[in-house]
Amino acid sequence: MRQIVSSLAVVLPSRKKALIALETLAIGTAGGLLFLWANLPGGLISGAMVSTGIAAICGRQLAVPPLITQGVLVVLGISLGSVVSRQLIDHISAYPVTIALLAAATFCSTFASSYYLQRLHGWDRTSAFLAGSPGALSQITILAVERGADLPAIAVVQTMRVIILTAALPMVLALTGVAPANSPGLVLPVASPMHLVALVAASLALSLILRILKFPASWMFGAMIASSVLHGAGLVDGGLPPWVRLVALVGIGSLIGSRFARMKPRVLAGHLHAALGSFVVAIAISGIFVGIIALTTQVHVSDVIVAFAPGAMDAMLALALTLHIDPIFVGAHHISRFIFVTIAIPGIVHLFGRTQDDVDD
Repeated sequence: MRQIVSSLAVVLPSRKKALIALETLAIGTAGGLLFLWANLPGGLISGAMVSTGIAAICGRQLAVPPLITQGVLVVLGISLGSVVSRQLIDHISAYPVTIALLAAATFCSTFASSYYLQRLHGWDRTSAFLAGSPGALSQITILAVERGADLPAIAVVQTMRVIILTAALPMVLALTGVAPANSPGLVLPVASPMHLVALVAASLALSLILRILKFPASWMFGAMIASSVLHGAGLVDGGLPPWVRLVALVGIGSLIGSRFARMKPRVLAGHLHAALGSFVVAIAISGIFVGIIALTTQVHVSDVIVAFAPGAMDAMLALALTLHIDPIFVGAHHISRFIFVTIAIPGIVHLFGRTQDDVDD
């Protein structure tokens, strides 16, 4: 019961934090609108992320409060669930094969990125393994602290990977013709007031339950599952107003970009080459597996690319929404990768890594 009360508790931000949040969202909105005006793929989320990231690097202390973050994730989850249809699960037979290949890609990418960081940048094995692991940043951070790894360096590599993927992936998909540069908007009617209340209530309830159960990305996945069930069963018709979804895309972009506010420019510059190099290695490994799937299955290439992209779950699912890519396929693979990383990385670090103390000796 105490845990439930704690999860329900709402802590209002102080005046200073409220002003920081307003500044962050204002900068993100300006960047998103600029990218949208420039007709760039994934304009809202990419523009918001780039503008807040630049402002944060320039010294602005930007942040998005947890309450707003949770609201944004719930809205994105509801929106993702609203597009569920029978056509989206046509590729269900391919899931076991592609998830197995994703596991192989995750392990190969982690070891290859780790080897690169050790050989070319002189990192210790533990820090290299943790930095090369795609996703599950909270678990990676805990392991880094426990094992005495280089946490700032790991944070730079992990954050840069998410930033680059979120900014570049929509453009790459558009330029290569894999996904259209200007996908048509989701043509969904706005749900009736009663249906909206039911949709939001069910989404919040399931998100809270998953949060209590410590399910990864609980706010987004809880809302997505609840929305999917309600829409798939025909209990709810329609979705959220379009402007709500657009605001959420700006919010997630602002959240990602504001991560740079936690980094000192000197630390960022010192590990930039390592971050870019390990990113290239990870993308090359993932690309090989994407090619295998594209040549041997009927799954859409755009779905596989976003599903195998070694980025954060929330960012990749938001991209799936804005690029109109199958959210079920992408979500299933990213949650699978999270499970792989959560289970395997502690064992890998225990077997192959060593603490910072060992390096110093």
